Amino acid sequence: MSRLVLASASPRRRELLGALGVDFEVLPSHIDETPRPGETPFQTQRRVTHDKAATVAASLVDPTRDVIACDTTVLLDGDMLNKPEDAAEARQMLTRLRGRLHEVRSCVVVARDGVAHASEVSSRVLMRAFSDDEMEAYIATGDPFDKAGSYAVQHPEFKPVMEIRGCPLNVIGLPLCRLRGMLPELPECGDVCARYSGRDCRANLTAPVRRHR
Repeated sequence: MSRLVLASASPRRRELLGALGVDFEVLPSHIDETPRPGETPFQTQRRVTHDKAATVAASLVDPTRDVIACDTTVLLDGDMLNKPEDAAEARQMLTRLRGRLHEVRSCVVVARDGVAHASEVSSRVLMRAFSDDEMEAYIATGDPFDKAGSYAVQHPEFKPVMEIRGCPLNVIGLPLCRLRGMLPELPECGDVCARYSGRDCRANLTAPVRRHR
């Protein structure tokens, strides 16, 4: 039995954690992520991530296992852009994001030996000025519907992002450098970051990652 537990159903988080070559079990929390009245986007994100970790940790027979939870959101003009419910909402989000700079923010929680350790990572993302036809073709693929903000930075055809300022793996959904700081026994992640962004993660801390069509 693996010591690590990923409290997420996200295929991107499974892919990124798996790229480190570590053994882990996936146990999604299935909690209600609806914002509560009066909560700011940051408060919702912190609460949801802590609840994910706590729910899964409480379900484990072995309380010494490490539970990793993460929540990533897209923020624009003070609004939290979550996963779209339909094509119309995806179109609305992508139209708002087009050609603009926005924030992608992740909250990471590691529940270890009954204690929850939290960390937050923020990246700035500049979208390219994609055309309406490109946007409609992307929506037709169905890819936006399980993505916060209705897009995947790594989509091989749409390629919506012009530049990332900060951690690119944060934008994909799991900032491995920050996670490794919380679980130092994890392997080095520089080669994983380079695979996704073309640059070692340590370099990404000081220089923008430019993406091209």
